[in-house]
Order: sequence, then structure tokens, then C-alpha cells
Amino acid sequence: MIKVAVDAMGGDYAPVEMVAGAVEAVNANKEIRVLLVGQEHLVSKELEKHTYSKDQIQIVNASEVIETEEPPVNAIRKKKDSSIVVGMNLVKQKEADAFVSAGSSGALLVGGQVIVGRIKGVERPPLAPLIPTENGVSLLVDCGANVDARATHLVQFARMGSLYMEHVVGIKNPRVAIVNIGAEEEKGNALVKETFPLLKECKDIHFTGSIEAREIPRGGADVIVCEAFVGNVILKLYEGVGATLISKVKSGMMESLRSKIGALLVKPALKKTLKSFDGSQYGGAPLLGLNGLVVKTHGNSKRLEVKNSILQCVTFKEQGINDKIRESLRIENESMSEKNGQE
Repeated sequence: MIKVAVDAMGGDYAPVEMVAGAVEAVNANKEIRVLLVGQEHLVSKELEKHTYSKDQIQIVNASEVIETEEPPVNAIRKKKDSSIVVGMNLVKQKEADAFVSAGSSGALLVGGQVIVGRIKGVERPPLAPLIPTENGVSLLVDCGANVDARATHLVQFARMGSLYMEHVVGIKNPRVAIVNIGAEEEKGNALVKETFPLLKECKDIHFTGSIEAREIPRGGADVIVCEAFVGNVILKLYEGVGATLISKVKSGMMESLRSKIGALLVKPALKKTLKSFDGSQYGGAPLLGLNGLVVKTHGNSKRLEVKNSILQCVTFKEQGINDKIRESLRIENESMSEKNGQE
């Protein structure tokens, strides 16, 4: 079985939705075992409301909770018995294959690097969520982990994102693009201008050049590379516009008797279309480049997103993404050493 530790105390709707999502995950896949990490009396109370295979869910007691507003570094250091620290230690000690949390993003980023640790050679681990597009999904990397990234960081983001899309999502030779304010190579800020030629030199990725934000929803690239400030703005705007459009469409269809009749006729097709743009069905954002898998879900995650975040850990583990990242870094290091030797 693949063991996934779940932060039962993290998120706006914990522990109710976290526990419900865990139950739905184990009921959907008999090969998953979930370790619910949190205050045992609260988690047990929620589990009593559900039906599930008892050998697939285990409670791991953690008496403390890291709140969103707490300084991440201090919280990780001081709250050793928090659900986030206990859950990450389970991954570090190989007692769990992955850790899923809707809790404090800052604590997850700090804990991921300090407790789980980075893969040797990875400079900065990025958060990489899947976002819906006209043609399917794209990977946005980075969306919140590294606000002040350097060009070499973005190159690693591109490589790790390409591996993820190929082996987890199943897109062969995924198209990689860097977010820019125009398609021309000479455009962009200092970071983009420095990174662009480095990406062009990468032989192990399919780099297609710059991508403007308006091309992202159209599926202009499979891997969208940017530093975290830009990525987080894109992600939040994406979510806000999507939610607003869905709300406006629904209210418009209820305005009159004619619109209500029309709504009944288009409901099946509309429901299918709107579902494809529902980010919750794609799970959470993995923190790529760590020695173990850490997945961050939205703070307002409900059971569907929690369930899918747990299920995506299965594919990640089965495809051995971390091993592929290590191999990619090894090949790149050998190539750099050979190049330096020739010079």
C-alpha cells in the first residue's frame, strides 16, 4: 500500500473536510493507506460519521496546530508536536510516502526544506499546481514558494516541471514556456531576459519561448515557468475570474422564464464544461525537488480536492518522480563538468 499522511488540522474546514476527503480517497482506491495526523479526539469524532475500511485509515496524534498567521520558521521550531511537523517527519522517516496539507503555506515550505530536505542539487523547490486550460491542463511552476528566484532556479523549475508533466500527467515531450509580457525574446524584465537563453540551451526540455498570460488558458504551453510572485498572481486571478464567470452564468440563466427553459436544455453540456475548469478536481500543488512528496492544497479545500490530492500521490510515487529528478540533475552536472573541462 501507498501511505499518505494527511494534515487533519490544516485548512479552513478542518478536520471535517480533511477527514471526509481521506475517507473518499480510501474508498476509491484500496491500495491507499491514510495516516490522519491531528488531535486524536477530534479526528476520531469525525471518523465515526463515515464508513470505510478500518485497516486503511490510522490516526497519528499531534497535539498542536500551526495557525496560518504564525511566523513559519518559529512555528516549525517551537511546535514540534504540530500536525505539520509530525506529518513531515513521517515522510522523512519513510513511514509515509507523501504528506498532504491545506494548512499554512509558509510552514509547509519551511518544513519541506528543513525536515524533509531537498534533493541534492536542487536549489529551490517550487510549488507546482495543475491549472485547467482549453485543451486540458498546464503546470504552473512556481506559484508561491520562491518570490525572489534566480535564473538558475527557473531553469530547474522547467526541468522538474517537464518531468512531472510527462510522467505524472502523461504528456510526451511537454511544451515549456516562460511567462513574459510579449512573445519577442528581447522583451521582459531582467530575470526573464537572463533565463530565456539558458532555457534555449537546455537539450532535455522542449522549450517553445515566451508565453503571454492570455495564452495560458488557451493551453499555449504544458509547463508555465515563472517566479513565485508572478505565478501566484496568475493563479489567484485565474481562480477569481473562473469563480466570477461561473457565478454570472448561473445568475443569468435564472433571470427569466425563457432563460430558465434554456438552462434546462444546455445544463448537461454546461455542467461538463464548467467541471473542466474546476481546479479542485486536479488535486493540490506538489512541492517539487524534495526527498519526499509534500502536497499543498488550498486553504479552503473541500473533500473533493482533498481526495484528489491524496489520489495524485499514488501516480507520483508509482512513477518515481524524485528518482527521475535526481537522474536529470546528475546528467546535467556531468554535462556541465564536461563542458568546463573542455574550456
